Amino acid sequence: MFDPSDYLTIPFDDWVNHFVRGFLVPNFRPFFRALQVPVNEVLTAFDSFFNWMPMLVTMVIFALIAWRVVGRSMAIITVLGFLFVDLIQLWPDTMTTLAMIITSVLFCTIIGVPVGILVARSDTGWKIIRPILDIMQTVPSFVYLVPIVMLFGVGMAPGIIATIIFALPPIIRMTNLGIRNVRKDLIEAAEAFGATGSQTLIEVQIPLAMRTIMAGLNQTLMLAMSMVVIAALIGAGGLGQVVNTGLGRLDVGGATAGGVGIVILAIVLDRITQGFAEPGSSSRMTLWQALATFVRGQKTDEA
Repeated sequence: MFDPSDYLTIPFDDWVNHFVRGFLVPNFRPFFRALQVPVNEVLTAFDSFFNWMPMLVTMVIFALIAWRVVGRSMAIITVLGFLFVDLIQLWPDTMTTLAMIITSVLFCTIIGVPVGILVARSDTGWKIIRPILDIMQTVPSFVYLVPIVMLFGVGMAPGIIATIIFALPPIIRMTNLGIRNVRKDLIEAAEAFGATGSQTLIEVQIPLAMRTIMAGLNQTLMLAMSMVVIAALIGAGGLGQVVNTGLGRLDVGGATAGGVGIVILAIVLDRITQGFAEPGSSSRMTLWQALATFVRGQKTDEA
């Protein structure tokens, strides 16, 4: 049988190695090192804060948020889950993992929401960025670790950068979808009453798309949770390191304990973000109304 590879082969792996090792690393490694400085600063601040705060105070705060956003049953689950994590002596690792997740989701939101709004307003921009998002979502998570280590080194900050890249696509996609799905007649009505483009975006499109945006944020958070665990392979720490250590030592109990801690944290964060995405979430609307009021006040001061 005719086999094309008997006559022609493409050294794709050699091309990639030459590009990364021969071009990116020697020429741009200082640039990539500088990129992790803000990530490292934010991560260190969150990690120090959560590990400084007493366990009972943190548990009460999260239980109150769960009660306010989801309901009494979720508040009880939060209390029991956090107590269990503390009793199995994984509280510091859990707080480090929480700091990593919040840092990742924060940067994903800062990057993803504006990009989603921009591509929602430009069909050409969406056509350009859509295949990039497809690649980011289909490349296996372990593949990200090799170039990240070569460009950024090892540690928690490189693990967060890998997590940001892996978890970014959902919030961009859902922001784009939410903005595009706002009814045209509502936008035309706002423009007819004299609203500018930015006013229409802030006071009409984003509030109506907020449920979809929050759903994207929820998916980004869950992807960040999974990638933070994998990033322990390059020294990210937290509960992922507990699981990785247990795996390396064949310590079934240690790996299981780390996995249970991850599950508890994932359930609490998932239910709270889902609660913010509900149509009648007063907490979500209060937050957005405060932001919109601040923006309007800034524009009034400038005028």
